[in-house]
Amino acid sequence: MTNAVAILKKYWGYDAFRPLQQEIIDSVLSCNDTLAIMPTGGGKSICFQVPAMSKEGLCLVVSPLIALMKDQVLNLKNKGIPALSIYSGMSFTEVEKTLKNAAYGNFKFLYVSPERLKTELFLEYLSIIKINLIAVDEAHCISQWGYDFRPSYLRIAALREYFPNVPILALTASATIEVQKDIREKLLFKKNQQSFQQSFERANLSYSAFELSSKQNKLLAILKKVAGSGIVYCKTRKRTKEVAEMLSLNGISADYYHAGLSSEERNKKQEDWINNKMRIIACTNAFGMGIDKPDVRTVVHYDVPDALENYYQEAGRAGRDGKKSYAVLLFNEAELNQLEKQVQIKFPSKEIIRKIYGALCNFLQLPSGSGEGKSFDFDLNTFARNFKLDAYTINSVLKILEQEELITYSEQFFSPSTVEFTIDKQALHLFEQSHPKYDEVIKGLLRSYDGIFDFPCAINEDQLSKFVRIKRENLLQLLNELKAYNIIDYTPQKEKPQIYFLQNRVRAEDLFVSEKNILKRKEAYQKRLNAMIQFCTNQNKCRSQLIGNYFNDNNLRECGVCDNCLANNVKVSNDEFNSISSAIKKLSSETALSSSQLFQQLSNFKENKIRKVLIFLQEENLINVNKQGLIKSL
Repeated sequence: MTNAVAILKKYWGYDAFRPLQQEIIDSVLSCNDTLAIMPTGGGKSICFQVPAMSKEGLCLVVSPLIALMKDQVLNLKNKGIPALSIYSGMSFTEVEKTLKNAAYGNFKFLYVSPERLKTELFLEYLSIIKINLIAVDEAHCISQWGYDFRPSYLRIAALREYFPNVPILALTASATIEVQKDIREKLLFKKNQQSFQQSFERANLSYSAFELSSKQNKLLAILKKVAGSGIVYCKTRKRTKEVAEMLSLNGISADYYHAGLSSEERNKKQEDWINNKMRIIACTNAFGMGIDKPDVRTVVHYDVPDALENYYQEAGRAGRDGKKSYAVLLFNEAELNQLEKQVQIKFPSKEIIRKIYGALCNFLQLPSGSGEGKSFDFDLNTFARNFKLDAYTINSVLKILEQEELITYSEQFFSPSTVEFTIDKQALHLFEQSHPKYDEVIKGLLRSYDGIFDFPCAINEDQLSKFVRIKRENLLQLLNELKAYNIIDYTPQKEKPQIYFLQNRVRAEDLFVSEKNILKRKEAYQKRLNAMIQFCTNQNKCRSQLIGNYFNDNNLRECGVCDNCLANNVKVSNDEFNSISSAIKKLSSETALSSSQLFQQLSNFKENKIRKVLIFLQEENLINVNKQGLIKSL
């Protein structure tokens, strides 16, 4: 490992590896197929970047997260390590140029999105690229029974045919024992495979879950009590804005973030939060991937996620600097009931799937027998309104159509503006002489973008307008006029969600979806949902242990700092116990009550003491607590 440590010191500035990093790197350098399960912020990228740097050739990194790809490529370049990336939205010419650089240039990393693996152009160059390691990020996406299945991941195994002796390193932050098995099988791991799982213990992170009728008051109380940067995760875009406005009205610096904002807005909000210009970001789960901000003190889930995988990953963005931090989950009875109903919405009947598929093809004006390889702008709200359909059901059907490899749906699609000159240099010179109005723009393009005569170059209109000292709106007009003259081919940036058809349209009644697979996914989803509800309502067991056990880490000690551990350590006098237990039995004898209702009724006692008594009464079978957390005296 001497060489690996030297590389770590030279490029990353660290003297030693974190726990398990060295063992994983050693396994990869021994050419073993390796599965690494490391929590968010645990340093997964170093596990493939260091061994790739110590061997001749290039590391192929498969990742579904475009923003993360771009960040890692930029970070590597800033360290003096040449890296490339290929993702959706790039033109044929741009992809071809990148692949030529990977084959013939001095590059060490090529990041690709999984759907690129089966394209003819990629496969054509694959045989001449010297690959020393295949790293599969977000490896849980390969499992049909996991929480984020992506069919394009199943194509990764085909790389074995091209590189039979190249090891595969599969990385994920969280995977149940079933998903771990699926990853190894689907990636065709060889006999000398190794698996590593970092402990799920986060000694500095205090987990808690509160059942509440008023979430706003609790959120304000938390953020006023705990200073520093924070994230508030919400389920809907509308909710992110409402929460940010509520916090701002109460004197807490806050903003909102979701996938529906332009890339310019998202980048600005993200940078302001990272640089502490704004304290709290209220966001959907579109926020956080690849963001390295170690000093987050609080992560609050204003709504309950539908899987512990999501919750653990998002909550884990708190306290990466090792200092005391808090992960708080707010919920109520109605929300848990709604989660239960969500199963039917997420897995609709075959008839509903066919109905929405037909409506989608009609909405996009796609004739029968066509569509394969075509991409369409897609406005989900307009589609839902035009066809009088429920947006949640549409989303669920689009996911199923993706999993059945009929379409891909990219909600956060982004394609930059591009410009290419369509005439030669001599003709361009003659045009400039007769149209001096465009001289500054043409010269600005030529000076800013190499190869602009050979292929479409990605441009940034804001930077170009500053460079040529022309207002942005005037620049856009001049670019469109040059396009009208057939001097350039100008394509403005795209940020609208995209639907890409992998197969030609068929008649809705002939559409085949595997009901068997859908049923298995439904059962797996129900299992994840039950675990999430259990995490919310369990008032006895250490929350760190609840998470660890779910992910097959059964060696965790009680954390001592979560709400359940603190409640279990509370001292309750005999008089207090008798008063509280009598009141609980009386109040819950006729009607089942939630814990928040009991707390309101027993406001003269501290919540942690009431919780302590509730746990005792439940263990002695004197009260019953159902799956929704409702308490009834027996």
